[in-house]
Amino acid sequence: MSLVAVGACYLDTILTTPHYPGEDEKLRASNISRRRGGNCPNTLEVLQQLVAHGSSTAQLSLNLVAILPASSSAASQQIRAAFEPHVNLDHCIYREDLTEPASSYIFKSQATGSRTIVNYNELPEMTVDEFVTIANTLGPTISWFHFEGRIPEVTLSCIRYLRQHFPSVRISVEVEKPGRPGLQELAEEADVVFYSKSWAQGNGYNSAEQCVQEQSSLTKKASLLCCTWGEHGAVALSTATKDAIHQPAYTAPDFRIVDTIGAGDSFNAGMLYALLCQRDEWSLSQKLSFANRVAGMKVSQEGFSGLHRALSSIR
Repeated sequence: MSLVAVGACYLDTILTTPHYPGEDEKLRASNISRRRGGNCPNTLEVLQQLVAHGSSTAQLSLNLVAILPASSSAASQQIRAAFEPHVNLDHCIYREDLTEPASSYIFKSQATGSRTIVNYNELPEMTVDEFVTIANTLGPTISWFHFEGRIPEVTLSCIRYLRQHFPSVRISVEVEKPGRPGLQELAEEADVVFYSKSWAQGNGYNSAEQCVQEQSSLTKKASLLCCTWGEHGAVALSTATKDAIHQPAYTAPDFRIVDTIGAGDSFNAGMLYALLCQRDEWSLSQKLSFANRVAGMKVSQEGFSGLHRALSSIR
């Protein structure tokens, strides 16, 4: 089996500060870290750990499709070094006339535990024609495409192309950013949908249960809807049964929130691992509980290393 994740790849600079700086304020950060970011890259980083350490006999190859600066640039070399050989970057699109990567500057407030993100990206986005070329190369060998809900009008055309030319491919999408037009249309074309709390609240839903129940009447092609709700856990709904299953958020005796960046991406990785590698071996309740555990462990540590430890809960 093979999975292709399609989304932006960033280089993140993370500053931890006592509080958010006010306008014209000079503030000293207590910590700085730099790492590769982006929804799909984060998901693949976690997913490759789970695949490598899991007990499943299913073989899953992982691929990233993202826009990167010139292949010879320091940024692209750094990104490739962070992924290979476990994640294939052969089908990334390189903008050879540019050297600066997409970048995020993230301020983490110790006072509130929240974060503020400033993005910079001069790389032209992927076009439908570019995706079609990649899909025609990969399509016959790929069992699953996972899309970040980014540039919805382009993503929608990409999904419809897959539906028409590779009807056996399974498709999942992230519906995350509130107020971004076109995400509802993406959800209606997908097999599996990952809704964020912020998108659900921005569209008038008061709970994860309400979101998936009401969305199930709109997403006629979907087999599974998932909605995360922070400390209140997550809900998954199988559209075949219309039953919404809730699992609480992960907790441990010494649990504390350390780093929330990438929690949703880690949840997606846990669920994709369960769907692709465990399939009928785990119930939907087990799959959801596992995804929550991966996300909770991510929140309780800096970065993504070692999240395969979540597998110990099911052995």
